[in-house]
Amino acid sequence: MYYTINLKTNKRIESVDITRKINEIISKSKLSSGICMVYSPHTTSGIIINESYDPSVLEDITTFLSDKVPHNIDYKHIEGNSDAHIKSSIVGTSKIIIFENGELLLGTWQGVFFMEFDGPRSRKVFVKLIKE
Repeated sequence: MYYTINLKTNKRIESVDITRKINEIISKSKLSSGICMVYSPHTTSGIIINESYDPSVLEDITTFLSDKVPHNIDYKHIEGNSDAHIKSSIVGTSKIIIFENGELLLGTWQGVFFMEFDGPRSRKVFVKLIKE
């Protein structure tokens, strides 16, 4: 069984902290420890783990990706979102995270983020829990 997080993004490039939603899923599952897989089934988005305390870190990440992979250059794919596909490939669409005592085992400042590269859109994130 898997769980679904439904998101509505508001910008073309945006980061959405989904840590709390994942921890809620773990809590409701009544599982104490295991592995949590977080997966985005979209080709123009990604999942990252990074600092959740200082929002400028995520701004730096999106700025870096936008500088290195610009939106409007002469891409072969002509739908206008080629850069989003490339950014998704760079950051990846899934993460595997240990959970213990009913919550994600993250560092003090870490959070799990859905990265939107072709918004605004309605999106899904799938969460699979595997008990220890």
